[in-house]
Amino acid sequence: MPAILFWVFSIVAASSAVAVFVVDSMARASYALALSFIAVGAIILQLDLDYIGVITILMMTMEMAIMAVFMVMYMGMNPALMPMDMTHNKRRSAVIAGIVFIVLAAGALLIRWPEQMSAPAPDPTAALGEALMGSKMLVMLTISPVLFATIIASLVLANPRGRYDRRGDDLHRRGPGGRRETDDPIKGGLGR
Repeated sequence: MPAILFWVFSIVAASSAVAVFVVDSMARASYALALSFIAVGAIILQLDLDYIGVITILMMTMEMAIMAVFMVMYMGMNPALMPMDMTHNKRRSAVIAGIVFIVLAAGALLIRWPEQMSAPAPDPTAALGEALMGSKMLVMLTISPVLFATIIASLVLANPRGRYDRRGDDLHRRGPGGRRETDDPIKGGLGR
């Protein structure tokens, strides 16, 4: 069963990575990229690297959610419906990607990998987490609320016209300054 799951996740990761360059909108490309990284995170979880696998899945999910918010905020419409081409300068990009792939594959296959000199840690996940985050935990604890505040601020900026803008502080009034709904200073929405 683990081998079957590995191949399923591998196929999902590779096919959704290809879909990033095939689909015709930014939102679809973002979701395809998120799906690819989630599948990679699932493969990492299969290798019993729980910390790295969960962090990969969580980071990519949040990154794509933030990207979708910024797309709506700056594009001002549903970006999933806007056709676009996700590749630029295709010929040179393909040549550079091919060269980089060959160099990295040759490096992975031809270098002499170091042999393990010491006994493995009793808990490899905890040791890896300590190695990655030990000195950076304060930074991560600081960045997390800043990222959350960024998401909230982006949502506020993406939707400047809220219920308070239309109705004022007293939501039971007919509109700002007692105006009728048809006198709304900011037109928009269905039928307006």
